[in-house]
Amino acid sequence: MREHDVFADRSIETERQADGTRLKFKTAGENLAIFQEGKWQPFFAQGVNLGATVPGHYPGELPIERADYMRWFEQIREMGANVIRVYTRHQPVFYDALVNYNRKHADDPLYFIQGIWSPEEQLIEKQDAYDPEIEATFRQEIENDVRAVYGDLEMPAAPGQASGDYKANAGPYLLGWSIGTEWDPVMVANTNKRHPDKASYVGPFFATTAKASPFEAWLAEMTDFAAKTEQPYGWRHPMSFTNWVTTDVLSHPKEPLFTEDMVSVDATHLKPVQWNAGYFASYHVYPYYPDFFRLDDPGGRTDPYASYLNKLKAYHQDMPIMVTEYGVPSSVGVSHVAPLGRSQGGRNETEQGKVDAELTQIIHDAGYAGAVLFMWQDEWFKKTWNTMPMELPEDRRAYWLNVLTNEKQFGLLGMYGGLEDKLVIDGEDGDWRKLKEPQKAELFSDVPGIESIEAAHDEAYVYLSIRLDHPFDPAKEKLELGADTLPGGNRHGDELPGKTLDEGLETLITIGEDEETGVKIAANYDMEKRLYGYVYGMIDMTAKELKDDSGLFNDWHLPVSLKMEPPDTKTAHPYEHADVGKLRRGTDNPASAAYDSFAMWQYKDGFVEVRIPWMLLGLADPSSLQAVSYEMPEEAFSTERIEGIRFVPWIVDEETNRVIGLEAGAGSEDTTSPEPAEPTGLVESAESPGVGPTESSEAYPVTQIPKYTWEGWDAVHYMERLKPSYNAMKEVYEAIGQRPKTGG
Repeated sequence: MREHDVFADRSIETERQADGTRLKFKTAGENLAIFQEGKWQPFFAQGVNLGATVPGHYPGELPIERADYMRWFEQIREMGANVIRVYTRHQPVFYDALVNYNRKHADDPLYFIQGIWSPEEQLIEKQDAYDPEIEATFRQEIENDVRAVYGDLEMPAAPGQASGDYKANAGPYLLGWSIGTEWDPVMVANTNKRHPDKASYVGPFFATTAKASPFEAWLAEMTDFAAKTEQPYGWRHPMSFTNWVTTDVLSHPKEPLFTEDMVSVDATHLKPVQWNAGYFASYHVYPYYPDFFRLDDPGGRTDPYASYLNKLKAYHQDMPIMVTEYGVPSSVGVSHVAPLGRSQGGRNETEQGKVDAELTQIIHDAGYAGAVLFMWQDEWFKKTWNTMPMELPEDRRAYWLNVLTNEKQFGLLGMYGGLEDKLVIDGEDGDWRKLKEPQKAELFSDVPGIESIEAAHDEAYVYLSIRLDHPFDPAKEKLELGADTLPGGNRHGDELPGKTLDEGLETLITIGEDEETGVKIAANYDMEKRLYGYVYGMIDMTAKELKDDSGLFNDWHLPVSLKMEPPDTKTAHPYEHADVGKLRRGTDNPASAAYDSFAMWQYKDGFVEVRIPWMLLGLADPSSLQAVSYEMPEEAFSTERIEGIRFVPWIVDEETNRVIGLEAGAGSEDTTSPEPAEPTGLVESAESPGVGPTESSEAYPVTQIPKYTWEGWDAVHYMERLKPSYNAMKEVYEAIGQRPKTGG
């Protein structure tokens, strides 16, 4: 132990105990309390979870720098938060930066909850918390994290772990400890079954009650070990362990999945012994998962989230309980549907803020001791069950932003692709004119009425600008842009009346009236139909849809609930999906009162611009030019490396349904890219020679259109910007004012 660091920051106001230890926070009845102005005062923890990474990196790489932390701490405190929660030990720079920041803001510091990561993968693999290797690993992690917080650790470099020389004593700013991660219910049940003789634990600081299970006794032992490890540093802080709805203490008869209601982990079965900092319950509670949130009250007579929190609070009598994860993302993609607009996705940044603030107020009004929102920054490395089968290779997820993956966009601090502040969707072409090659490229546009088409891309979208020789009127005409990425697809169809192509289209972009603007997908390329229809048999995939060149373009769907039937589930529920292919008209200019983070296209006079999420075009990983292939999937799809994308434009007269363009002809193909520019993660593209007419072909020569090409990237260019949800949280934090509902 580094003696000189033990009692650092003596100026911080604390209560010294008879044994010489110090308390800044403790539990008091159903609340947390903070010692300030010479007395204990009720304290409501209002804050955010802070991740360990930025775009282009995975958490184990721990790339966040001091300047990032200092900037974020200032923004978080300005928002009105008083606490941040970290899931695991960060690099030494985190603790050093926090101490430095708080010394500069001694009258209003930013506190933190230190999570201690349990060996999650080993627990799931071995299904036994008492496995000696698991226990040893977890104890070592607890010891390392406690020592790191107190600036008493020198950790050698190891893959996927924070390391370095921890010198800053951040202990005075610690609110409490949070032990472990969300518990796998099968593992918990199996641990209880294997060790019926271990349902009791009594330690010097924590013990079990008579009702404890073997897994809860294991948790008491680990919590006690954390307390024993902290004690020599002269401080005591409130203790907790992480829990979630899946292993909560309530019964959910309407929940269809057995594993979501099979076992409980009960915080009331642990109790502090000689630990006067106290102990509190901690839950992750989202409004959309598990499914009982939308099934318990299908008539909508009550608020299911508020009802659940009230029941959970009533169970935990005489002890504080906090919700340490909650919130909704600002993603186009949806993966769970919930009542009252609180789904997991499908809400723009403004709507996200409304829901996040609403949930915060509900938690506070239910008498909880704290609400820690998930989360501070967007995380590109995250995955979601309904896009995982198409998001490949898995180890490149962090290199691009898939806006169909909702887990990537929970943050109040948005992390956007590299062109977000350079190309604004607003119908104005000034930003396009400023963009220079190779950041943009001119595409083939030999269609009467179209003067030019330009393309650009970043880590999130492909951008297209279309200049017409006349004002665009969606009531009279619609623009169609077929996208050809792979051999195969539709060479004819209702959207191509009287026309045939010599190469098929995988996807089709329609720009017209608001309700018809969007991206559709060729039926035999349709990822939803192929995986959940052909492979799993949950939905119909007709014989015609299976055929190449079926002529059918389907809406672009993602599943939000799979077909469930007994005996695999308690009750039967149908397959459900969400349409994610619609392109919303508006502006993504954050300075505009009409700002809409979902705005994908706009027009003014004869200028039309649109941005298309990569996955809607079939890309599995644009950073390595991998497209989802036509091969039928097993659990996941296969991919195929492509050279680029051909965009095939035409205009349809809405009154006559006559196609303008797509005249049969052939010409020379040129897919040669210019010399690569410096690696910016932006555009490399071919020049676009015209397609000349010929009398020898009846099919339109898609194969002669040059491809839009780009260099793959490993270095990510992104920008960060506070979302409107940040301001919404600022308002609710100000209203709550760090005071609990009761006792405040």
